Amino acid sequence: MKEEPTTARNSFGDIAPHLAEITDKVLFGDVWDRTDLSPRDRSLVTITSLVSLYRTNEMPFHLKKGLENGLTPEEIIATVTHLAFYAGWPAAMTALQIAHRVLDEAGRSTAPKGL
Repeated sequence: MKEEPTTARNSFGDIAPHLAEITDKVLFGDVWDRTDLSPRDRSLVTITSLVSLYRTNEMPFHLKKGLENGLTPEEIIATVTHLAFYAGWPAAMTALQIAHRVLDEAGRSTAPKGL
């Protein structure tokens, strides 16, 4: 049996226990586990949505999850670059700053050495 998710409960379960429970059980315990899309593809769709909707609070978590699910740093940056033309320049510039920080923290920076 799969171990029960607890990420949301650990993050905000003290203030919104029901929301945390359904986030863990339904979103991450059911929706993300479906086999009709791969985890990598789900991450790409989610990151695209977050950048397009300017959801900066959720981006770091999902950028890390995208790396865990097989996205490369280059694919993440290419996605943000592509979105500059569809979601807007400000949304892309903000997402690049967040991606840069997340990739640096993960030791996966795409910047040339010495910069």
